[in-house]
Amino acid sequence: MRGVLLRVLFVVALPVLLVAGWWVASDDSTDVYWPPLRTILTAFPDVWTGERWRDDVLPSVLRLSAGYACAAVAGVALGTVIGSYRRVRAVCEPVLEFLRAVPPPVLVPVIMLFAGIGDTMKIAVIASGCVWPILLNTVEGVRAVDSVMSETARSYGITGVARLRHVVLRSASPQIFAGLRQALSIGIILMVISEMFAASNGLGFTIVQFQRGFAIPDMWTGILLLGLLGFVLSVAFRLVERRVLGWYHGSRDVSRRSP
Repeated sequence: MRGVLLRVLFVVALPVLLVAGWWVASDDSTDVYWPPLRTILTAFPDVWTGERWRDDVLPSVLRLSAGYACAAVAGVALGTVIGSYRRVRAVCEPVLEFLRAVPPPVLVPVIMLFAGIGDTMKIAVIASGCVWPILLNTVEGVRAVDSVMSETARSYGITGVARLRHVVLRSASPQIFAGLRQALSIGIILMVISEMFAASNGLGFTIVQFQRGFAIPDMWTGILLLGLLGFVLSVAFRLVERRVLGWYHGSRDVSRRSP
């Protein structure tokens, strides 16, 4: 029980200190662009009503989910193939390095030419940025599969889909989840950027509208909401990761306890 309380304290302590510092630093502010935190918190429930959650927050979350899911499927599938075959990796690596170096926001105008200005464009922008950490981590995870384990599986007749599922993906799963974790933060950033271009709803669109209308406290509530959304998604991801990789974290805990 004491250990749980200490963990909760460590998790909550820094956010509480940051909020307290923000409150104190902005308390006497008269700058229109830097309103006091109490003003922002007072405006929050008035701005983010049930209708705005339905019209702006929900579409943003759905676009993020769709783009992230497309990137996860494509990244893991292509990364598994590239990591498994040396010749494929040798051919693809120069192209992958070139494409990875192109910032995803730069591709927004190009994607708009082919996908229009609807949800398809926004999902494609999110997927185009999220796919790279997933793909590259999957390649490295597949390459790092223990050769002894692979030979043992082959000697026992474990091949094909069974080998892919129980040996390759299971061994590479810790690194795959590392890529998925990195992609989540990138996806939130690209979700906002994509909604600032030719959009009619969404968190990015709404924040820009507040800024253009000089509704500065309302704009800050949108930024605060984005931070809360990122925090909630991060916590949810960690819960899923702990459940899926329970065997991995368990083995690490055992190795740490052993003399």
